This record gives sequence, structure tokens and C-alpha cells, in this order.
Amino acid sequence: MAGPLRFGILGAARIAPMALVRPARRVPEATVLAVAARDPERARRFASRHSIPRVHESYEALLADPEIEAVYNPLPNALHAEWTIRALEAGKHVLCEKPFAASVAEAEAMAGAAERAGRVLVEAFHYRYHPLFTRLRTILDTGEIGTVLHLEAHLCFPLLRPSDIRYRRDLGGGALMDAGCYTVHLLRHLAGAEPEVVAARALWTSGGVDRALAAELRFPGGRSARLTCSLFSRWILRASTRIEGTTGLVSVLNPFAPQFFHRLRLLTPVGRRSERVTGPPTYDCQLRAFVAAVRDGAPVPTGPADAIANMRAIERIYASAGRPAARAAVRGGRAPAVSG
Repeated sequence: MAGPLRFGILGAARIAPMALVRPARRVPEATVLAVAARDPERARRFASRHSIPRVHESYEALLADPEIEAVYNPLPNALHAEWTIRALEAGKHVLCEKPFAASVAEAEAMAGAAERAGRVLVEAFHYRYHPLFTRLRTILDTGEIGTVLHLEAHLCFPLLRPSDIRYRRDLGGGALMDAGCYTVHLLRHLAGAEPEVVAARALWTSGGVDRALAAELRFPGGRSARLTCSLFSRWILRASTRIEGTTGLVSVLNPFAPQFFHRLRLLTPVGRRSERVTGPPTYDCQLRAFVAAVRDGAPVPTGPADAIANMRAIERIYASAGRPAARAAVRGGRAPAVSG
């Protein structure tokens, strides 16, 4: 009988303790065996702080470790494709942080590498594995609010440090890439279909990175949709979704990390009610699903095909918003219903 799935972490990223290290302590089917970082001393400090037994001097050395079965890739977005493909070619399964890649072409190359290697590749949209999402889908599938007419998803938070990598175009930064990828993903999975982009507008930094973006979408069946995302705008803090139907509506405060706090509100012909959906942290649910995919071949909803579709939607939104060329310096611009 196989023991716990042994992980190595590429990079001492801030998200890694929440996304994998602590979940692995709660999920007996997984363990973190090693870490590597560009700065070996930083990796040693990270390993000491989180009781990780092994430190490798480089990413290459970690991938060459025969005892590591799976790799968690929380590197900057622009490095996801390179190191995910290298990990797959080294025979490792990969849990890759969102957004999956910096382009559709990269996502397709990653998917191809996973298929050739016969390894599991999953994009880390952890919210999708929580019972809250299942509850939302049940409400829609059973017709509690009638036929869906309109969907919305919003994720905005203030990122005040201009030096943050999420403001770097060369590292795949931007509001849509970092926060908006969640909103695109949630809308696609609630609608169960791929969107058409009706319109999109953004606020751009001088380096050509979107600090705020809003988009209008359309799904099959005439369903309209809207998303907003922001790293710096008058939308200081938003994390919600709302679905309107012919006979009611459902809304959720914080559908993306419901373990911290969330509230589901439902309006139907029989009245109003409020719910909270209990369950483990989203990251624990995701880790269990990843292990099941590796050990048992269980299907996952955020595999390579889904990741490619999400990147395709993101690219189309950027095209509609008039994303400047990578080296352009663009100032100003307005997003729908926002004034900066």
C-alpha cells in the first residue's frame, strides 16, 4: 500500500504554507518532503520554519530527487510553464498555482507535457473543491431560482506595494491574471459553458499592467455575466458572486475562501434564507482530490483542458480591453462604472 504522496515545493512562496504545508499536516495521504528556492539560504529558513526535512540547492536538484513524487509550483506566473514542464518531464505529478500559465500557448504546452509523461497536472483553483461550490451547483441544477439569466463574480483587494511582482508584466502580473482568473473560472463553472466576451475595459499602469478590469460576458442560452477584479481601484474590497434566475436569486459573500467566512443568501418563491456551508479548508479539499487523482485516477475539475479554456477566456478579455503591447507604457483608461 502506497504511503503519503511525497511533495517537493519549487520556491519559498508566501502562499505555500497555507496552500500545501499546513494542509499536508491535516491530510495524512500527503507529506511535504523537500523545498528549493533560487536563494538556498531562503529555502533553508523556510524549511526550518515549517519543519520540511529536505532542502535542495536548486530547482533542478529537487526535480532529480527520486523520492519526490509530486511538485507544487507556486512560482511567478511567467515561470509556471517552464518549471511545470520540467517537473512533468522528470516524472513528477504537478499541482500548479493559478493562473495556470501566461498564455494559451503555454497552457497547451503544459497539457501536452502531462499527456506525454502520463502524469497528473492540476491547476490550484482550491475553491472549486469546497462543499460550498457543490451547494451552489445543486441550487442551480435543481431549479431553485428558475432558469439562470445573469451571473456575476467579483474579486478586488488593495495591493499597495508597487514593487509587488503582481505589477510586473514580464512575470505575468495584472488584476485579471491574479484576481480575475478566479472570477473567470467561477463564472465558467457556474454556467457550465464557455463565455463570449461582449466588452472589457481596464485601468492600466504605466508598465502596461491592468490594476483594475471589468468585463461583460455572454454564455449560451442568452445568459449575461459580469466580472470585476482589481489590485488598486475604488473597488477596495469585493469578494462575491451573484446568480439571478427567472424566479429568484442566490448570492455568496466570499465564495473563493469560504473557510475564513462566507454567507450564502437565497431568494426563492418560498422566501428568503441564509446559509453557511461547513467543510474543511478549501486547500485540504484540493489536496485530497489531487492525491486521489494520482493514486486512484480520480477525475478532477481543474485539469489541463479546463486550464486551457480559462486561459483562452482571459486572453479574449484582454484583447477586448485593448491590452497594450508588452513594452508599451500606457496611462489612464477607464473600466466600466469605475473612475480609478
